Amino acid sequence: MMASAENKLIRRRLWSSYASSVLSISLVLLLVGAASLLLVNGRNFSDYFKENMQISVIFKQDVSETKARTYCAELSEKDFVKQADFVSKEQGINEMEELLGQDFLSVFDTAPIPASVNLSLKAEYVNDEGIEAVMQEISASPLVDEVVYQKTLIDALNANLSKISMLLSVFILLLLFISYVMIANTVRLNIFSKRFTIHTMRLVGATKAFIRKPFLVEALFQGVIAAELAALLLIGGMFLMKASFIEMFSIFALRQFIVVLCIMLLSGVVICETATFIVVGRVVSLSKEEIYV
Repeated sequence: MMASAENKLIRRRLWSSYASSVLSISLVLLLVGAASLLLVNGRNFSDYFKENMQISVIFKQDVSETKARTYCAELSEKDFVKQADFVSKEQGINEMEELLGQDFLSVFDTAPIPASVNLSLKAEYVNDEGIEAVMQEISASPLVDEVVYQKTLIDALNANLSKISMLLSVFILLLLFISYVMIANTVRLNIFSKRFTIHTMRLVGATKAFIRKPFLVEALFQGVIAAELAALLLIGGMFLMKASFIEMFSIFALRQFIVVLCIMLLSGVVICETATFIVVGRVVSLSKEEIYV
């Protein structure tokens, strides 16, 4: 009875150790997956912000709404245009009334708000050369009075996106290193608890390869299970994002998301196998005195 109870206690401790190890590895892989998701979708994030920058095309006061709408339709067909939204004089006046109050027109003899178009450019044109070419083409139209955009904001966006991409790459490399250290420590604790079993196997003549084999098989399953758990957590987080930030969710591409899941699986297996291979080799090499330390 006592032996049976002791065996149950040992099995319970082993399962507890295994579960905690898998959970620790899965949380680390979740961080790797989240960072990888940002990295592989970096271009999509950049394009999203660039394509939400707007250029205002302001028509001359004497341009009729019909001509202005026709020109807006022509702009929407241009290669560099992502979206073109026509703003009539009435819409412009309403927007100014909301901003400045209903009495702001009382100081003018005629309504000073012309028709306009809010342009969103395709991401590849949101740079100094692209915007300059777009402005020259649009300004050449006799209907257009002015083309306005926030140059400093666009310059800051381009500069900061480059810095963010670089910092994110460094962060992911650092995270992968931390991931290896954490997973290696988890594996080391798990294997070191079995050092007496390993020492006994070595005493009866077992080779390093023979001793490593069961631990490597266990590490393989451990890495796969941890990666699957991390993937489920990441997918759950994505659905939470979809519920709260539907526009941001649309940035993520399915193909790139699958790539991230593969990265998580590969990272889990490779790191667990590598750490196990190294740690088992060190434990096998321990002397009798070192085992009891």
